[in-house]
Amino acid sequence: MTRLRYELMGPIGTRGTLGLIVLQVDETVEQDFRRLFPPEVALHVSRIPSGADLNPDTIAQMEHALPQAAGLLPPDAEFGAVGYACTSGTTLIGAARVAELVRAATGARAVTDPLSAAFAALRALEARSVAIVSPYIESVAEPIRRAFEAAGFAVPAALSFGEEVEARVARIDAASVRTAARQAAASGAEAIFLSCTNLRTLDVIAQLEPELGRPVLSSNQVLAWHMARLAGAPLSEAAPGRLVHRTR
Repeated sequence: MTRLRYELMGPIGTRGTLGLIVLQVDETVEQDFRRLFPPEVALHVSRIPSGADLNPDTIAQMEHALPQAAGLLPPDAEFGAVGYACTSGTTLIGAARVAELVRAATGARAVTDPLSAAFAALRALEARSVAIVSPYIESVAEPIRRAFEAAGFAVPAALSFGEEVEARVARIDAASVRTAARQAAASGAEAIFLSCTNLRTLDVIAQLEPELGRPVLSSNQVLAWHMARLAGAPLSEAAPGRLVHRTR
């Protein structure tokens, strides 16, 4: 065998390296992130067992699986930020606990999640009230509302599709999401939050904001935005929403 010479080059992500921990059943967030970041930002994805149904019991089990899932991200990658892509999971496990577990497994400089990202986004937009649209059953959706209130935001409306099966959440159509957002906006909230990384919301944001006259946020949009800020990485020029364009 002839041994060949070679040279080493820098990391794949010339403008940032990000890690994303995605629920096993989530079909949406990874696709959205490929659109929200340019190719120069490396995105490494790991999956976490999550069960076909999302309820407090399956979410609690994710806490135990989180270190292993985070540990499956490339060990030699220098992550500017790692995101745990589950809004309801963060709510029930706790953002501080999520960050502790992920940081210990990855050594990432920053760790975030959709709930923490939503709080940061609302503060950046100087919004004091938010109406929430969630796909989930009450035992999962209600803690999300309480978390926003505990963070200091008024929640004049919290609407839910009442779904528990994750495979069905990923099939809720855009028309249903738009109708729910309009109903939420009738509460007078200063912003709308479309909760859940598996809900297909990215394409409705630009449509809804001019109509409703206020920011429309989604779990995937705010998570990508917050990770970009924490890591000093750029978002794609096509990333939608007032949040993105006001804070570039």
